[in-house]
This record gives sequence, structure tokens and C-alpha cells, in this order.
Amino acid sequence: MPDDHPTRGSAGNPPAASRRFIEDYALIGSTESAALIHRDGTVEWLCLPAFDSDAIFASLLGTAEHGSWRLRAVDPDAHSSRRYLPDTMILETTIETPGGKAVVCDFMPPPAAGGTHELIRIVRGVEGAIALCTELRLRLNYGAWLPWVERKEGMIHAVAGPDAVRLSSSIDLANVDFATQADFKVTAGQTVAFALEYYPSHIVPPLPRDPFALLRHSEAGWRRWALACTYDGPYADTVRRSLLTLKALTYAPTGGIVAAPTTSLPEVPGGVRNWDYRYCWLRDAVLTIYALTGSGYHDEASAWRWWLMRAVAGAPDKLQIMYGLRGERRLAEVELDHLPGYEDSRPVRVGNAAHDQLQLDVYGAVLAAFDGARRGGLPDMDVVWPLQRAIATHLLDLWRQPDSGLWEVRGPPRHFVYSKVMCWLAFDRMVASAEDFHLDGPVDDWRAARDAIHADVCEKGFDVASNSFVQHYGADRVDAALLQLPTLGFLPADDPRIQGTIARIERDLLVDGVVYRYLTDETNGDGLPGREGAFLACSFWLCDAFTVSGRLDEATAMFERLVSYGNDLGLFAEEYDPATCRQLGNFPQAFSHFALVNCAHTLAGAASGVAGHLADDARPDTTPP
Repeated sequence: MPDDHPTRGSAGNPPAASRRFIEDYALIGSTESAALIHRDGTVEWLCLPAFDSDAIFASLLGTAEHGSWRLRAVDPDAHSSRRYLPDTMILETTIETPGGKAVVCDFMPPPAAGGTHELIRIVRGVEGAIALCTELRLRLNYGAWLPWVERKEGMIHAVAGPDAVRLSSSIDLANVDFATQADFKVTAGQTVAFALEYYPSHIVPPLPRDPFALLRHSEAGWRRWALACTYDGPYADTVRRSLLTLKALTYAPTGGIVAAPTTSLPEVPGGVRNWDYRYCWLRDAVLTIYALTGSGYHDEASAWRWWLMRAVAGAPDKLQIMYGLRGERRLAEVELDHLPGYEDSRPVRVGNAAHDQLQLDVYGAVLAAFDGARRGGLPDMDVVWPLQRAIATHLLDLWRQPDSGLWEVRGPPRHFVYSKVMCWLAFDRMVASAEDFHLDGPVDDWRAARDAIHADVCEKGFDVASNSFVQHYGADRVDAALLQLPTLGFLPADDPRIQGTIARIERDLLVDGVVYRYLTDETNGDGLPGREGAFLACSFWLCDAFTVSGRLDEATAMFERLVSYGNDLGLFAEEYDPATCRQLGNFPQAFSHFALVNCAHTLAGAASGVAGHLADDARPDTTPP
């Protein structure tokens, strides 16, 4: 989004010139951790050594005193522009002044052996001469700890508890007011390199690696990965950029994909709906499998499949909605009172208490993901079948219980319609796998459960008066998750009940071209005060619903409009506020990018999309009630 966007900001907020918008940030990553860099050249968020580690730069949720790394022109009127190097996650920022031009490359190479992680910043003079400055403020443990700093062998070393950071540079650096600073000038053809390295404080770090060699290797590695993309339909550049973002959100050692690399970016500035998303959600499972296998990334899909199997193994009767990067089950939620939060959005949370909720939709997501992996040709799926059977056995009785729903409401449990439909999907996929791949199991029991759930939803989850499915049994309102009913194959897209549901969601939840998850008023009972932005994944789901309903012109127009809401680098947060034209929530958000990729597949008519597989393969009883 350009700097001069005309409608950002709202009454009662600080002027736009003093505010830092979520869409102003760029992502760089190593496939183990990630950093967010503001368009002014300041690194404001970095967790090391992993996505879910304590932040060493946390000014995103506070001030520069909570940790940041600034690199910018001395001239306050300097003009800057940015892009990713094509088919990479290497950020290139061009800075221009009347006297010269320079280019800054920011990237995070794959970690070195022995646990060293790097963030590299290389400045290259292009024209004339340009004066620049840098200021590094290291504040470990989310800005709470001021490390012990000393200079050794020409490098800055900082230590706090188990963590150590080393900064090396090709220019002299000075320590002033608990910060590391330098003013310097680059001329055409000159380069200056900075390397920030993290390593465990109890080890002796290896010698710094050559930053220029790391840049060459990183660029080649990203481009090699991008070349494997098989999607060649409309909006191919947009799809490939989303896939690159998803690769950057992948924790390479285990194959888990984080929902976002940030915590506590608010759903509304100043509100309390601020969550830690640095974990792996099972609700993403089926979207992940189809987006990756459908786009040619079978290795990544396979790694995600094995992460999923390891995470749920050992306790298939206690399926959680999310797990840690390595499959951790305990994700205790705490509040960091020392951080004021992004635009005073408190509390700042680490961990996520929703991990112990009962959400029945994850059973369908997991079993459909395994079915999709099998249909996508991933190897060794026979190993997974016993686990699938154990999950399905547990679900035979569990599906009748109320739950907290897809959106993790913190109000009382209910019989959410989408949760029931996902239970239906779980048994539908088990029947399909058994029949199509000649696998053993109590198919008659699964078929009976599938048909019973279908009948139950059609009887109790459908409101005849409004000709629409509703959010939960007995509700008088809708939920945007219901848009997935036709793409999941629960009922055909041309069924009057589906068309009635789409129409009501358009009427109740579609506002200024984007879709809200549900109405967040005092009668909703989601257990939280305040409102939220429109959910981008739900907006792409409406686009899917238009596509499978034959409304292709509307689907195309909506897809193009949604894509325009991404920032100038093609990154999407969780939500969007049409009133202020701002992105909201944690950023960038895997759920939004998966939804974009699958929506593009559906628009292109590709059988590899979720809609193409599940709707065509489903075995529902579609007899009207």
C-alpha cells in the first residue's frame, strides 16, 4: 500500500504521519525464524533462534527502547522504495537523496551448523554519495533485558542469560547510551555489510560467515525453490509470492508452519483481541495440503504431513487445536505487562490459552488433510492409516458434544454448525479413503456417522424462515465459515439451502467488499469485548462460493479487489478494516495466504484446489429435509 494512501486513520487516533501501520512492514526469514522491517529501514521484530523464541527486537509492540535496529538516510527528506528480489524473500530497499543513491539488501540465510542464526544487512552505493546512519538497540526477553555488552576482536558482543548476539561490520561502531551507533557514507560502487548473529551464550561462536557469499547462496536457494511452482493459471505472480511467504513461515527442522511470526498485533488498535500466533494450527491442515500439493510442493506437503502425524501421535483422543513448532502441547498464555502494545493494544500475550479448547473442526481438518495427502501422491501414507482410524474411532461419540468452534470463542460451548460439518467431513474422508484405496476399517460405522451428522445439521442447523444455515444450533445469525459448505462437498453449490446461506452472508457479513467472521455485538457471546476487522480468509471463501456457484465475473472482481488489499510486497495480515483501509491482526498471516492460493486454484478451475477435490469426491446424502 503506498505511503500516501488517502483514507488511513480515523477520528481520535494520532495523525497518520506519526503512526506505523501493519502493512508498512516487510518479512524476511530463514525458515526457522523471521524479522519484520518497517519501510523506514527499522527492524522492529525479531525472535531468535526460532519463531516462538523470545524477541530480541520488540519495538513493534512498544518503543525503540524495547529493541530495534535502524538503518536509514541522514537526510529526513530522502525517498525510499522497496521490493523483494524476484522470486526470493530478500528485501531490497532503494534510498535516494539529491546527492546519491544506495540499495540496502536485508535477508536471513539458513542457520549455520552449531546454532548460529544471522540477519544480514548489505548497503551498496549506486550513484554519487549518500550519508546514512544506523542505531542498534538490543533488548532481549521481549525488551525486558538490557544485555551485557563488550567489544572483542572488533565486534560487539551482547549476552543476557542463555542468549548471545554478535554484531560485526565493515565500518567502525560506537556504543552510546546503551545503543550501538554509526554515521557513515557510501559512494557509487562501495559496499558496507552488517551481520547480526545469534548463538547460545554457553558456546564459543564460529567465525562470521561471508555476508556476500550468503547473499548469493540465499538468492539462488529462493529462486530454485520458486522454480518448482507448477501453478500457471491467472495471477501466477500473486500466487507464487504467497507461496514464498508460506515457505518463509515454515519451521524447516520439523515442517510445521506458523500461523504468523508475530504476537499481539491487534484485531482492532487499542483493543484486547491480541493473540500469539507463533504456533501451528490444525485448522490449517487441509488448506495446507491442497495448496502445497496443488502447486507442486510435495516435499513441503510431506514435511507438514509428518509434522501433523507426530504432533497428534500418542494422544489422538486428545486432539488439540494447535501445537508448538516441534509438536509441543503446553502453550500456556501469559501477559507481558512491560510492553505497551501496538498502538496501546493491551494485553500483549505470549502463549495461547485456546490450545486446550475443544474444537471439533480440527478432526475434519486432520482427516481430510491425510486423505488429501494420499490423493496427492505423498509416499508412505499407509503408516498414517492406523492413526486416522484411532482419531475416527474417538470421534464416533465426540461429535455430539458442543465445542468452542473454529473461531476459538471464549464464551460457552455450543453446537457450531461448521464444527459439525467438519465432523461430517472427517467420516466422509474416511469412507472415501477406505473405498478408493482399499484400506481396512469399520466403514459401515463411519458411513452411518457421516449420514447421521448430515441429517442432524440439516435439521438443527438450518433456519427455514431465512433459508439459511446458521452459526450454531438455535442461532438467528450466520457465520462466514458456512461459506465452505459447498467447497467441502457437504451440499452442492446449486442447492437452494446453500444459495440461501450465501445470500444471507452477503447481506449480513459482507461490508464494503470484505467479509466479517460473524457479528461481534453483545449478543454474540464470544466472551470478548469490542469489535474486529473483516477476515481476509473468509473474504476469499466468498470468492470461492461465487466461483462454484457459477458467478465467475463476481468472483474474479472480488479476487482482484482482495489482492489489492495486500501491501506493496504482496503480504496479507489476518484482517482488513475497510473503513480505514488498514490491515489488522498478526502479520503476515498464513491462513490468508493459503486461502488466496486455493482461491486462485478454484478460479482457474484446477482440480488441485480444495473445492476441486473435496466437492467432487464427497459422498453426501443431499436429499432435502
